[in-house]
Amino acid sequence: MTAMPDPDAIRHALRRVIDPEVGMNIVDLGLIYRIESGPGTVHIDMTMTSPACPLADVILDEIDAVLDPLLPPEIDIRVDVVWEPPWSPDMMASDARDHFGWNR
Repeated sequence: MTAMPDPDAIRHALRRVIDPEVGMNIVDLGLIYRIESGPGTVHIDMTMTSPACPLADVILDEIDAVLDPLLPPEIDIRVDVVWEPPWSPDMMASDARDHFGWNR
């Protein structure tokens, strides 16, 4: 059996998933709230910048595309989109806020 990547490795991989509306990765945008890995499963809680995000399905498909090659095939990837707490720019990495001029 292949060793499970730890949550930090999964978070690192998720940096390759770009929110197509803003052109920045979902980790630095602060969309990833929780990553847990355990026997047979990886569970991710995430949000979108808006409940009306028109590209949510694209982002979820990209998460699968990034994680599938990283994880053994028997591992179930569960991504739950949650709305609490609501996303705000304060959740972004400092560099991401700088990029948009929101650290001033």
